[in-house]
Amino acid sequence: MKKIAIISALLPLAAGLCGAAGKKPADDAVARANGIAFKFYAAEAQKPGNVFFSPYSMYTAFAMAYEGAAGSTAKEIASVFSFPAKTKDLRAGLGAIKKDLERAAKDAEFVQANSFWAQKDFKFLPAYLKTLRSAYGADAMQADFLGKTEAARRGINAWTENKTRGKIRELFPQGSLDQLTRLVLVNAVYFKGRWKAPFKKEMTSEADFTLDGGTKTRVHMMAAPGTREAEYGETGELQAVRLPYAGGGLSMLVLLPKEGRTLADLERSFSPEKLEEIRKGLFNQKVKVFLPRFKFSSGYKLNGALAGLGMPEAFTDKADFSGMEKGKRLYIQTAFHKAFVEVSEEGTEAAAATGVAMGLKSMVMDFAVFRADRPFMFFIEDPKSGLVLFMGRMQNPAAQ
Repeated sequence: MKKIAIISALLPLAAGLCGAAGKKPADDAVARANGIAFKFYAAEAQKPGNVFFSPYSMYTAFAMAYEGAAGSTAKEIASVFSFPAKTKDLRAGLGAIKKDLERAAKDAEFVQANSFWAQKDFKFLPAYLKTLRSAYGADAMQADFLGKTEAARRGINAWTENKTRGKIRELFPQGSLDQLTRLVLVNAVYFKGRWKAPFKKEMTSEADFTLDGGTKTRVHMMAAPGTREAEYGETGELQAVRLPYAGGGLSMLVLLPKEGRTLADLERSFSPEKLEEIRKGLFNQKVKVFLPRFKFSSGYKLNGALAGLGMPEAFTDKADFSGMEKGKRLYIQTAFHKAFVEVSEEGTEAAAATGVAMGLKSMVMDFAVFRADRPFMFFIEDPKSGLVLFMGRMQNPAAQ
């Protein structure tokens, strides 16, 4: 199994960054946006295989749905995604995060985009659609789910594929939208960055990677001549190394359980506080890094997972999305998240999309050695703000 790249699109609605001194809007927003990362990862970590998703994409996509939610439906969504009670605070936080990300990714290829696809002639509240356009910069698209459902689905998937440079395809599978679909919300994220200190292709060689249970598989292990200056740290249970991308704004943080420990040991006690403690324990030093080359895609249907995390009402006839239209006729029909990641000698390419469809109710030496030859966790993040852009688990680099 596999789970890595991330793209977020809000599913169709069926009718029926921290500074020690003085907080900025992004500070609280980053903590809130990272919350869903740990909740969703904890749920998926119970299943075998690789994991990869974009908490930022999911957070943004469902923020657009939250804008139209009310009553207990809004409270449940807010509890799962840690949204602030006031949507103006949510918008300000997301706006600050967006600016910080654009700064951090200035030397990389980075795309973040939103869109909404509304059933023609359906009476949505003008204020809601205006908010999607102005506050979220969403592309406004008209669709005919009633008469041309398949054409609408293909159009949404084509938009998503284009924004993610072809890495996220078929966000909404065939049959996932129907004649009762009235609105689809989509968020897409794409990142392609080169390592600040690339690995050397001529030094990549086959090596053993020890899977959980002790079985070994052969992988392409990347390396570079000599050592590199990198932020490195270790505790009694793990080693951590930060590998920056060109420009230094974004980086990959890799957490590797020490010999004798498993990734499951690390996952059991993992939390936002634990991650921050690990970050604070990183110091520049010489490190010899070995990292497997890997590439995989992941896909999730979010209905059950999000309901299990605490927001079941939004997926039922009890849903209240009266902030979208007056009749309380809409509920979340389905929601999907797909992601892609490729880590190579040159750098990293990652993408993700989230779709929400709304429908009508019916060791000691002078340098450290970091050899990732067993399962590990990894993050693509903004070290300055702490925002987790992508999060993943690599159990088997040979899995496609």
